[in-house]
Amino acid sequence: MPTSGQCAVARPRSSKTRGACTTQEVQMIARARSARRESRRWCDSVKRVLLVFTLVAAPVVASVVRAQEDAPDHAAVVLFTQWFEQVSNHGRWGADDERGTLNLITPERTREAAESVRAGVAISLSRELKPGADLNAIAPLEVEYTGAGGGGQASFFSDRTTIIYHGWAYSHLDALAHLASNGAFYNGFPESLAVQAGGSSRLGIENVGNGIVTRGVLIDVPWLKDVPYLEPSTPVTLEDLAAWEDRTGVRIQDGDVVLIRTGRGARETQFGAWSVQEGAAGPHPEIAGLLHARGVAVLGGDVNNEIYPSVIPGNGEPMHLLAIVSMGMPLFDNLGLEAVAREARERERWTFLFMAAPLPIQHATGSAVNPLAIF
Repeated sequence: MPTSGQCAVARPRSSKTRGACTTQEVQMIARARSARRESRRWCDSVKRVLLVFTLVAAPVVASVVRAQEDAPDHAAVVLFTQWFEQVSNHGRWGADDERGTLNLITPERTREAAESVRAGVAISLSRELKPGADLNAIAPLEVEYTGAGGGGQASFFSDRTTIIYHGWAYSHLDALAHLASNGAFYNGFPESLAVQAGGSSRLGIENVGNGIVTRGVLIDVPWLKDVPYLEPSTPVTLEDLAAWEDRTGVRIQDGDVVLIRTGRGARETQFGAWSVQEGAAGPHPEIAGLLHARGVAVLGGDVNNEIYPSVIPGNGEPMHLLAIVSMGMPLFDNLGLEAVAREARERERWTFLFMAAPLPIQHATGSAVNPLAIF
């Protein structure tokens, strides 16, 4: 049996140094496993009831079956509410704070990350921006090219680009002004501060104007599970993160940018694009507790940092609510992680210098972005 400083999960193949979990984190994993097991038990009981009574007493037991079916949904909603309260950073850095978990990226963390560069190889973490229709875009990227030419001494050419970067197609960073819940943004700022005419007067992307420069950590879940990609709707759980730490010997720490690869790009290469809202792998909201406990600064992924369909009934984006509204954690959505995954595997190195500098548009809710991983 593992000691209190080790994760209570099975050792994956080719394990290196075990990732050390605290007793609290081991308990967190155990509670998450128990909650999923309890939900499955409820579902199994419903199936047994239906099997016995479908033909002989369906009208009589219909209300009982519905109650049993609703029980796991209710439990999930209650659990989400608990998570939202437990991971809250409201007031942690003062009543006027607009940076949230970016406060965890200290000058020391930035310096340490810069000193980790060995080869000087830079990898883009952005998906390719292609003008035209995209089934995962809220609206198509439009580029209008201008310039008359004429062969003169100086023939200038230009373009006008129109992009709604939020959604499921384009790589972007969500500012803390992107999402509110029950009338309030992160740190309790009222939703009324955001007006369509001028954007949000607080929590805008300009608060990230100095960029994000820290250690990046790639959690390549398909590599961990020895598959090319995760099937749609596969959750990335606390157990997966513990198993990844155990196999790589890397421990997630304060100030990190954590990037979770599900293999979206690999699946698109094999099958073509699909509507990720209809089914996509992503982080289970239970991991918010670990991200909070470890002091993670930013979470990113190759889809939208959500499981589709959602595992929380009536709540389509639970990770966005937990991260942006409760923790004050910006999110990188729709990153391109295939190239960095290949580089990390070849080098057997899962950490790197991470750099991203969003456009500091005043009062904006985010920015299209091309982050870099530098080995």
